[in-house]
Amino acid sequence: MTGALWLFLTFVAVTLMITWWSARQSKGASAYFAAGRRIKAWQNGLAIAGDYMSAASFLGIAGLIALKGYDGFMYSVGFLVAYLTVLLIVAEPLRNSGKFTMADVLAYRLKARPVRAMAALSTLIVTTFYMIAQMVGAGSLVKLLLPGVSYELAVIGVGVLMIVYVVFGGMLATTWVQITKAILLLAGSVLLSVLVMAQFGYSLGNFFDAVSEVTWVDPKTGREITQNFLQPGLAFKGTIGAIDLISLGLALVLGTAGLPHILIRFYTVPDAKTARMSVVWAMLAIGAFYLMTTFFGFGAATLLTPANIPDQNMSAPLLALHLGGELFFAFISAVAFATILAVVAGLTISASTSFAHDFYTNVIHHGRERSPGEEVRVARIAAFVVGATAILLAIGLRSTNVAFLVGLAFAVAASANLPPMVLALFWKRFNTAGACWGLGVGLTSSILLILLSPSIMGTDGSALIAGEPIFPLRNPGIVSVPLGFAAAILGTLLSREHHAEDKFAEFTVRANTGLGAEKATHG
Repeated sequence: MTGALWLFLTFVAVTLMITWWSARQSKGASAYFAAGRRIKAWQNGLAIAGDYMSAASFLGIAGLIALKGYDGFMYSVGFLVAYLTVLLIVAEPLRNSGKFTMADVLAYRLKARPVRAMAALSTLIVTTFYMIAQMVGAGSLVKLLLPGVSYELAVIGVGVLMIVYVVFGGMLATTWVQITKAILLLAGSVLLSVLVMAQFGYSLGNFFDAVSEVTWVDPKTGREITQNFLQPGLAFKGTIGAIDLISLGLALVLGTAGLPHILIRFYTVPDAKTARMSVVWAMLAIGAFYLMTTFFGFGAATLLTPANIPDQNMSAPLLALHLGGELFFAFISAVAFATILAVVAGLTISASTSFAHDFYTNVIHHGRERSPGEEVRVARIAAFVVGATAILLAIGLRSTNVAFLVGLAFAVAASANLPPMVLALFWKRFNTAGACWGLGVGLTSSILLILLSPSIMGTDGSALIAGEPIFPLRNPGIVSVPLGFAAAILGTLLSREHHAEDKFAEFTVRANTGLGAEKATHG
């Protein structure tokens, strides 16, 4: 395993050099929070892909496909299709009408303090859910790769590195770490997919024939099992399972457009055209990657069989070990490690930016900095706190599937962040009360339903809360997303506030043309 350790250390050394270089460039709030808005379309596209193709995708989804077949692949479909929502609804208006965070869009025509406070709370909760998933993946990976390193030490190490990237390098360092990671992940995925197909003579027919008849011996019962992994129903069973799958798809497709760490990437580019092109580049990279999860997910099911996958998060690295030996295993593990570091850095800067810009500066101090550079200093302190919190929670949730945790983050983002964002962009009557109701009800309902679901409650002894689940679905999106929209609409109609309507025409022109955006974002 020495090769893996050296690859790990090489990647860490390269990213620390990027951070050192970025720290010398990051002078001022615009440079720290938005990389000076100098990122090109292809760079931002790869960075978005690097931010999006997380440990949940590479480790969690590969494991779900390897153990649950077709049903696990539905995660890949949801993650990929989600970017159409981003491209068609939010990318251009967000870049034109905001400055550093998604709350800037809401605050443009609504009362700033209440919507910024609620948006900051939602951002912190969504990024925490997402970050825990990455940290759990990091702990599992390093523990497997380096037997002398404990899970806890691995999680702490990743946490410290992400804090260093964000505190010293800001958005510029985060962007280049994500670009580096995206290139490595795509290269590793191509190599792994080619090696899998080589086992089946590069024939898709042979490959899917094998997937339709996977045979293994159950280590617990000693009984031989033959399973068709192309048949739906291994994870989502019966009527409840079908509804759960729809709920998951709804959360994934709509949640991406509400993920704070994805949305802030559109502020790093110089104009709306570049923002749109960024999404096109991102979709090309993300599409290629999720297509390849078919090969290494089903490849693990057929070549390793479920009996030889003790930890579902580790199916891709174990498949690499099986096909390419220890050197390839080391490379794939290092890629997975790079994946985790890049994503947690993006999440940390998103959370710290929202706290410093939305809550500290605009809620507590009414939009005024008390001293030059104060907002950046507060963001750096917030990064320490966010990182420490993620470390503690990841240690407590070590046995959870990382793809599942990310699915919950998407559900919260779709339920809380998306309704007020869409309504603020397209409904003239929408007002502050509606935004606060939508954020509050979407956030509360999604988290409450998650706590009452089989994801958290259970009677098998492994559940976080003992007891029969009260809410039958594992993903709350099918209930919480309509609740978020309904609350936002109802809150608007019940309120007599008409202040927001006066600025709608100006807001619409700016969101769609970018007129005035340059002055506001660069000033």
